[in-house]
Amino acid sequence: MNQCRLRSLVRVRRSLALGLRATDHHILARQALRTIQTTAQGRGVHDLDSFANGCSAAYIEGLYNKWKRNPKSVDESWNELFSGDDRTTAKRRPLPASHFRKYRRPPVERTAMKARSGARTASGGASAAPAAPPSDWKNIDDHHVIQAIIRAYQSRGHLAADLDPLGIVGPKKLKSVDGTHRHAAREVLRQHYSYIFNDLNTMFKLPSSTMIGGDQEFLTLKEILDRLERIYCGHIGVEYMQITSLTKTNWIRDRFEKPGGLDLTKEEKKLILERLTRSTGFENFLAKKFSSEKRFGLEGCDIMIPCIKEVVDRATKQGVESILIGMAHRGRLNVLANICRKPIADILSQFHGLKATDSGSGDVKYHLGVFQERLNRQTNRMVRITVVANPSHLEHVNPVLLGKARAEMFQRGDTCGSKVMPIIIHGDASFSGQGVVYESMHLSDLPSYTTYGTIHIVSNNQVGFTTDPRFSRSSRYCTDVAKVVNAPILHVNADDPEACIQCARIVTDYRTRFRKDVVIDIVGYRRNGHNEADEPMFTQPLMYQRIRKLKPCLQLYAEKLIKEGVVTDSEFKAMVSNYEKICEDAWTKSKAVKSIKYSSWIDSPWPGFFEGRDRLKLCPTGVSTDTLKTIGEMFSTPPPSEHKFEAHKGILRILAQRTQMVQDKVADWSLGEAFAFGSLLKEGIHVRLSGQDVERGTFSHRHHVLHHQKEDKVVYNSLDHLYPDQAPYSVCNSSLSECAVLGFEHGYSMASPHALVIWEGQFGDFCNTAQCIIDTFIASGETKWVRQSGVVMLLPHSMEGMGPEHSSGRMERFLQMSDDDPDVYPDTCDADFVARQLMSVNWIVTNLSTPANLFHCLRRQVNMGFRKPLINFSPKSLLRHPLARSPFKDFNECSSFQRLIPDKGPAGKKPEGVKKLVFCSGKVYYDLFKERDDHQQVETVALVRVEQLCPFPYDLISQQLELYPKAELLWAQEEHKNNGGWFYVQPRFDTALLKNENESRCISYRGRPPSSSPATGNKVQHYSEYKALIKSVFGELTPENKKRLEEQIKKQQAKAKADAQSKPSTKPPSTPPKGGSTPPPGKGGSGGKKRSDSSPSATIAPTGPQPRKPLISMPSRPPRGGKQRSGSAPAPDLVDEASAARNTEPDSPAHDGASPSAWKRSGSAPAPSLAPRASAPRSPSKAQTYRNPPSPAHDGAAPSTRQDSSEFIKRRPAKDSGSRSRTQKNPEESELDPTRPEH
Repeated sequence: MNQCRLRSLVRVRRSLALGLRATDHHILARQALRTIQTTAQGRGVHDLDSFANGCSAAYIEGLYNKWKRNPKSVDESWNELFSGDDRTTAKRRPLPASHFRKYRRPPVERTAMKARSGARTASGGASAAPAAPPSDWKNIDDHHVIQAIIRAYQSRGHLAADLDPLGIVGPKKLKSVDGTHRHAAREVLRQHYSYIFNDLNTMFKLPSSTMIGGDQEFLTLKEILDRLERIYCGHIGVEYMQITSLTKTNWIRDRFEKPGGLDLTKEEKKLILERLTRSTGFENFLAKKFSSEKRFGLEGCDIMIPCIKEVVDRATKQGVESILIGMAHRGRLNVLANICRKPIADILSQFHGLKATDSGSGDVKYHLGVFQERLNRQTNRMVRITVVANPSHLEHVNPVLLGKARAEMFQRGDTCGSKVMPIIIHGDASFSGQGVVYESMHLSDLPSYTTYGTIHIVSNNQVGFTTDPRFSRSSRYCTDVAKVVNAPILHVNADDPEACIQCARIVTDYRTRFRKDVVIDIVGYRRNGHNEADEPMFTQPLMYQRIRKLKPCLQLYAEKLIKEGVVTDSEFKAMVSNYEKICEDAWTKSKAVKSIKYSSWIDSPWPGFFEGRDRLKLCPTGVSTDTLKTIGEMFSTPPPSEHKFEAHKGILRILAQRTQMVQDKVADWSLGEAFAFGSLLKEGIHVRLSGQDVERGTFSHRHHVLHHQKEDKVVYNSLDHLYPDQAPYSVCNSSLSECAVLGFEHGYSMASPHALVIWEGQFGDFCNTAQCIIDTFIASGETKWVRQSGVVMLLPHSMEGMGPEHSSGRMERFLQMSDDDPDVYPDTCDADFVARQLMSVNWIVTNLSTPANLFHCLRRQVNMGFRKPLINFSPKSLLRHPLARSPFKDFNECSSFQRLIPDKGPAGKKPEGVKKLVFCSGKVYYDLFKERDDHQQVETVALVRVEQLCPFPYDLISQQLELYPKAELLWAQEEHKNNGGWFYVQPRFDTALLKNENESRCISYRGRPPSSSPATGNKVQHYSEYKALIKSVFGELTPENKKRLEEQIKKQQAKAKADAQSKPSTKPPSTPPKGGSTPPPGKGGSGGKKRSDSSPSATIAPTGPQPRKPLISMPSRPPRGGKQRSGSAPAPDLVDEASAARNTEPDSPAHDGASPSAWKRSGSAPAPSLAPRASAPRSPSKAQTYRNPPSPAHDGAAPSTRQDSSEFIKRRPAKDSGSRSRTQKNPEESELDPTRPEH
């Protein structure tokens, strides 16, 4: 027997194992098996494994090809096999009845099984295995089959469940040998299907994997099948075998399989009928009174209301005190009336079109939220029920609800979800179609985002608007997305109220027991169209023909209970008439209502916050110097030695630099942020910072959470240890989601005004994927729903050559959504003008340029008498810019937030000589500041920073316009003309100018031209645009400017050579940090580990020590062997001589891996103080010295990815007077400003 014949035998046995008995294929397979066995036995072969001793792998194929040419040329048995003559085969070789049993093997298969790991004979053959021990193998195999059948029902029984009340989708009942109709077919039982047609009276011992027997250990096959059918193939389909926890699966199995576990008492059935009467009666009443109004009724899925009420009853009995409900529009009015007990008259008044007495735009009635605290009569306990307001974007309320629930847990000290429970009601199409569902599901088990189990209820209409499920999803069920978190899913027929109530009980108990998500899929239908004015027969004619003939669930259940004797017909009619009277009384009362208040529908009231508070009072935001020192010292100190915490060496260098800054009483961006957080924590304000990589910071500047270098999960957060009675500080890296996480933080901020909640984007334009949350919740939430929120969004933003997707935070979008009127000049003479302006706008938009202003801005969020969202376009390169520093005096009690920072230099002191008044915002100020010095225009050009863009600071702008009456007015921005703040500030500048009757000037634009892309990805184009911007503001460099710059270059080169010769050529690797000498304390940026491809290289500090390399002379272009980064421009076109000269200065302060120039950072614009290469003439043969590659900036990669011979130089600003204009001062122009370089 050759190998191919052995393969045929294997394939035949597989065919027999598939259960294809009594089919043509089975008979052919059996014949092939016997033919091969007969041939083998004829040759004296009795060990089937010895069939592999053949040598022709093409034996069967050769026989088949030979048979095709001449059927008589092969043996008769092969002719029968190849011809498929089943009638002849069946007649000649009838199959015994025993062969219809699964796992029954022919006798020859049991007699000669080879011992695969036994002793070898002397001839090298394998010794025969001992004969099988005597046993009832048939009985054992039968029990194995029974166990497999039970597992099949448990795993796949839901596929045959009767879930569709319309009967469109459902199992086909098949008649068994005893005449019983059963749902389970091949789809469920698979290869064991034929076994259920055997002797049904056979008794079997039940395995431990099932509980269908209760106290019985033995059941007949018929009873086993009947019980499994009732449990898994009835009106409930249970998906739970995907859960990997044996404890959870056993718990679910116990609840469903134990006999009598799903039975209800008469009183419970009567309560279900009463609640179903109210649910259906409310929809019928609205349909009668407002037949043409949109209300998005619940008809067809009325049982959802009793289900939710059962969840509320069960949860409050188990100790839950607050229940939060998030849902879309369908059924919302019914939930408000029957779950929250919102007065029906208030709901009906929304249909009358009444005028509101308070401000705001309001929303349609089926989007409104509510907050009710009432007595639950079933448990006699108080419960707070909140329905969160939701826009028409269906599932986007999910993360908002989860965040609000998490915040309530924090406020109540609920660390396991025992007092607060979220419920989310989904639609079938949206649950499977909207990605925010998946994002929200993945928050369920994250430590900083979990709500310890959410109950998901799907109102399954089996249609999405007008789209059938077969065209709206690829999965079998709309709930398959819940399997990603191993949530059990209970599908239930909406026309079986008792089954629905049992599912509601089980999911509530499951959530209480395991603190995990769980899903109920209530499969019903939609009796009307998408709304009551739609005609569904246009698109679903067959479905709605069935719906028109179908009795309502209430009528079906009432008939059932009347038949069972639970209620009488008169009792049922009394229930209906009583609720109709309640609705009629409410209708009469609603007609007396003459106006409405939006505030009566608020879903997040803050009791006690507004009472007795002066909303127009702006509390001071400064703190004492002692507080700053305490926070700064703790923030810059490594973990205590007793903790035996081993921190990264780069972290220790950063902490040392922070320590020096504290000693010098100066703060960079990270220290200013820490001052804000720490001072609020001291005052008892909870601070929560969330987002991607926020613990370290995208640009490696924050480092709030330190990680032990030798032990996993050992971290240290210094801001948690500032004061013994401080408020908690939560800093948490989020999942890679913007939409769900931002929605979560917005919901968190809704719960309490006594918290600073911050979401930081990894890059500013990452908010693109959260636009729905921004538009429909944050920007307009207060206007629509009278709901305040103080959430803070930090969006890294600046044009630094990082490409289209890592540059812009889309400032223009936020400014466009601001609701302040650009054509109305406010009353700036009002003493409370600033507070009134803040209170009247929908949010605050800032583009800050100093750490002190960030400090005051964050503290102002909490100190205001109201709450507004804050959108701050945080910097990237400014995080370590040597001029972006603030002295401690800018944080003290006498300081405050500066909406506008005027020019305090020579131009500000002599305004009559100023020719240009340039308004700007954010990081571009520092570029303009240096370029103004290079062009020697410090006395003729005034630079004014607008720190707060919205609301627009009309009063301060008017003061600046009056201060410079003869100056040309310019608005300079680094963004493109159709982006940034230009379109927002232009009409407001015009309004401010028109206020003055003697004013004839207008403001002009200076910046990049319009573009559909936020930024270019080409380095050459980036710098070309930058040069055009600078030229449009300051003009060309004069010959005197160029000469001065050339002299600076020569002096710097000479100094660099002298320093290089005076120092040894090599040093121990541990002496200087990588990138240059150790920076002077407090003067350089902080260090940190480099991170490539995620942040501008300018903001990343080198970590590893590296010996200083000797200065080398570099030609004007890279050498042939030098490797240049793709996407970078050729060095000769981009590098100016002054930059090259500054790169050679060894004593400059640390710039953390950035471009050596202290005035510019890698990825940002070229150093403004230096003449462009094209403008500065020099000899082509003149060599320049470089420490790093000639390209002035890199695009986010670590220095290790560049040329091996390159090294960044950490430098100090030149000490000689020639390096700077004698009339120039630092941006703040403070005489004792510690941020100013020493001379």
